Amino acid sequence: MLWVRQNKAILAVWLFFLGGYAIASLTLPSGRTLNSFGDVAQCLVLLFTNAGLLLNAGSPDWRRNTFWMLLALGSGLWLAGQLLWTYVEVVQHQPIPTPFIGSVIFFLHTVPLLGALGLRPYAPRSERILRTGYVDLLLLLCWWVYLYLFIVIPWQYVSPDVDRYNIGFDRLYSAENWLLIGGFLYLASTTEKGWRRIYLHLSGAALCYQLSSNVIGGAMERGVYHTGSLYDLGLIASFVWYGTTGIMARRVCPPAEALESTSVENATLDTLWPPRLTMAAALSLPVLAMWCEFNSGNSDAIRRFRLMVTLATMVVFTSLVFLRQRLVDEDRVRLLHDSQESIRNLKRIQNQFVQSEKLASLGKLAAGAAHEINNPLTAILGYSDVLLCGADTSNETRDIAQKIRDQARRTKGLVGKLLSFAQPLPAERTLIDINSILSSALELRRLDLMDRSIRIELETRANLPGVRGDANQLLQVFFNIISNAVDAMEEVGGGVLTVRTSRDGMNVVIEFADTGPGIKEPHLVFDPFYTTKPTGKGTGLGLSICYGVIVEHKGQIACFNRSQGGATFRIELPAVLALFPARDANETPAGISLRLS
Repeated sequence: MLWVRQNKAILAVWLFFLGGYAIASLTLPSGRTLNSFGDVAQCLVLLFTNAGLLLNAGSPDWRRNTFWMLLALGSGLWLAGQLLWTYVEVVQHQPIPTPFIGSVIFFLHTVPLLGALGLRPYAPRSERILRTGYVDLLLLLCWWVYLYLFIVIPWQYVSPDVDRYNIGFDRLYSAENWLLIGGFLYLASTTEKGWRRIYLHLSGAALCYQLSSNVIGGAMERGVYHTGSLYDLGLIASFVWYGTTGIMARRVCPPAEALESTSVENATLDTLWPPRLTMAAALSLPVLAMWCEFNSGNSDAIRRFRLMVTLATMVVFTSLVFLRQRLVDEDRVRLLHDSQESIRNLKRIQNQFVQSEKLASLGKLAAGAAHEINNPLTAILGYSDVLLCGADTSNETRDIAQKIRDQARRTKGLVGKLLSFAQPLPAERTLIDINSILSSALELRRLDLMDRSIRIELETRANLPGVRGDANQLLQVFFNIISNAVDAMEEVGGGVLTVRTSRDGMNVVIEFADTGPGIKEPHLVFDPFYTTKPTGKGTGLGLSICYGVIVEHKGQIACFNRSQGGATFRIELPAVLALFPARDANETPAGISLRLS
């Protein structure tokens, strides 16, 4: 099984790094060779750590990617400090000085790890974190740099004192690492399933590093430590632990959507504690400045240095806090705009529901009316047939009876199409003729164009290939586009709508070109609730529904404004080549121009 192979691979990694390091420490003689081996081996282990953590930074979730990239950044700072250490010992062949110039890099490597605590990679992707989280991370970074400058640097440069330097660095570094361990343990207690295991492993790796640092520090004080010794095994173990945790996370951490949501209380705490920490960090600056001035008991040079560092940090903090507040205001305005837009959309949906109820009632009314109309139409057709078949009927009477029968049949056909449009049947994909469907849509729309200065021209291509789809759905699409064009041309007092069918390669093309005012934002016309019609006249859902129908038919629909004025809707549907649907005798033949006005 996959997990068994992964566990064996992880065990092999542990044995390779720790076993190999232990064997080399026991077999190589103390001196330059062992030091060089220890330095190079630690650099290689840190490269493995970075690779293991970055394996998880390629997911679709930006929050998860950022979490693992921050952990890898902390490991990268470790590697940078170790490379500097290796350069001094291996390349320059010099002992590590105290204080070491690269100590600040080792100290700052924990800051990205602390920043990763503020992210929740297990949260659903839909949950959006405000941009202030990045500013909070910068504020925490500045605060830790300030603490290093305030507590450690004075004994390194202002008033050099190795003992105080070591004490200040060790205490501050320990406090930083213990805070990291506590953060990982807290997050492990608030999460579940795979992420709890990951946080427990991360806390274990951090604890291993802290204990190993204490052991190495004690060995340095006794003068028995050297690079490559067995004292480094704990350090190597912590690096390997971080890397294998990243490898393990690919298997044990499910996607955010697969996790059950944590409690609202825990989610709120996870979101709120970073800004609270930054607030506490900002408030600590004047407290430390007052302590330095009145109670520190240090020399004037150190007090001045600490006060200048505090003032400079206050300037940086004030700038970042101002930036954070500006981002908060922008996010509030955005959220307010989104909420207002949501309310407007809800009102539109409510109006659409009301309109749907009206249409449903109208459909029932049309069904009843059609039944009542069909009965007299049947009688009219019967009587006209009697007149036509009568032996004593004159030629003039036969002509009149023929006209009555033709008009009655036409009326009955229109009633049937109206019923089919108002009460759509379930979708059924069959081989259909686009030309005949367009003719039906134009006949339905022609009913109210008698007294308007609007003309519709239908130009169809002969022998147009068939299309597989639902005739009723496409009828609604064509009717909707035609109605929108008619409404647009009414705004300018009339015009001409030209409907063309053609073939373009493997597709059947239908174009609706009008001479209206055009469309202000053609790229938005298919968005739900987008409408330019007056309030109460349009819902903004018609073209969105048309787009969905065409996509379901594996076609494409586009809208653009013409250079000579007006708008054009272009629909492409995949053709069924070598197959031509049968046409009724009463349908409009293809290849002619039909004008409706």
